[in-house]
Amino acid sequence: GRLEAVTQQMGYHPQYLDSFLKTQHYLMHMDGPLPFDCRHYIAIMAAARHQCRYLVNLHVLQFLRAGGDPQWLRGLEFIPPKLRNLNEINKILAHRPWLITKEHIEKLLKISEWSWSLAELVHAVVLLAHCHALASFVFGCGCEQDEGLGGRGSLKPLSLGNQCFCEGTAGNSCSQELLRINRKRSLDSCMELDSLRERMQRIHVETEGRDEMRLLQQDREEGEGQGAEVGVQGGTEHCSDLSAGLSPLSDTDGEVTGATNLACYMQDPDFGYQDFARRDEDQTQVFRVQDYSWEDHGFSLVNRLYSDIGHLLDEKFRMVDGLQSSAMAKRQGCEPSVFKRGIWNYIHCMFGIRYDDYDYAEVNQLLERMLKVYIKTVTCYPEKTNSEMFDRFWKQFKHSEKVHVNLLILEARMQAELLYALQAITQYMI
Repeated sequence: GRLEAVTQQMGYHPQYLDSFLKTQHYLMHMDGPLPFDCRHYIAIMAAARHQCRYLVNLHVLQFLRAGGDPQWLRGLEFIPPKLRNLNEINKILAHRPWLITKEHIEKLLKISEWSWSLAELVHAVVLLAHCHALASFVFGCGCEQDEGLGGRGSLKPLSLGNQCFCEGTAGNSCSQELLRINRKRSLDSCMELDSLRERMQRIHVETEGRDEMRLLQQDREEGEGQGAEVGVQGGTEHCSDLSAGLSPLSDTDGEVTGATNLACYMQDPDFGYQDFARRDEDQTQVFRVQDYSWEDHGFSLVNRLYSDIGHLLDEKFRMVDGLQSSAMAKRQGCEPSVFKRGIWNYIHCMFGIRYDDYDYAEVNQLLERMLKVYIKTVTCYPEKTNSEMFDRFWKQFKHSEKVHVNLLILEARMQAELLYALQAITQYMI
């Protein structure tokens, strides 16, 4: 139930890792508009759009630790209508963010007893974008696959050991005070396997009765023979045990569902990415950064409605832009800033975001075909990423450089989703 595989990969760039962990911790565990259990359920909904079992399992466990109702884990039909109403913008932001409009925002804010406040909605939107983008990173770097079960075996233990992800910044610039708060207040405390399993068993006894416990025991026994299949979800041996023993929940008809059945957490599963239509006769569809940018518009709006998150996001965007990439750029025969901007603008272009001061012919000059295929797959449909793609692009490049590309994908994608969502919220407010 930890982000160990993710932090190991990001650990190649420790300054960025520190910024990421502070943002992750603030979103999930610090004071904010949304209840803690709802935050993790929203993360489950977001990760399920890309079939990211790694993140779904992580947040299923954290949802339960936060006191979440285990009935919700049966699927969207068992959650409050207010949360279920978020499904539409989750689907749109994950796959075609250019379709979001102020009408989507208005619908969520004006549904009588199930209405969202502006602050709650901004928190939810940031969570959705964060988890969608993180799913791209998880698939792009192979965190979804277990090392010993057909994964690419690229995860290398740094200095993180078995720490919680919220404690992984000890060696970086994260202050000791933040670490103290993490250990004291974090709802992601490192509970032991036995105590967590006992708690889950008590939940089943209380909510489902002794007959349901019999079904759970049967499923657990079957899971022992299929441990390899379940184990790929967690990224570590510890998580494999948790997933096998805790994810199934039984409904009144005896059907077993859980984190392994991601379909229950989404509607319209066939809705996916489509190439953004750029037609000369219809330029209104193009999102022009000159008209609405993160720096001039998005930052102030999100920071006003969800205190301090704007500063954390802005730091993360700047941090990935400042990462050293001289080796990558040198191999491509250009300046580092030119190379990174080419990747960033290519990702935004796939979501219909254009920069009037950029010559897009540079993209084809800077990015070789296999790199472009890899970037588009990880960005637009990360669940289709495979180890062959990762291995084939830039064979001569270091693993840390490939991770750097995935960090650019993560942040560029997240900013793209935020720009569309925050612009729609701005239009609603106006």
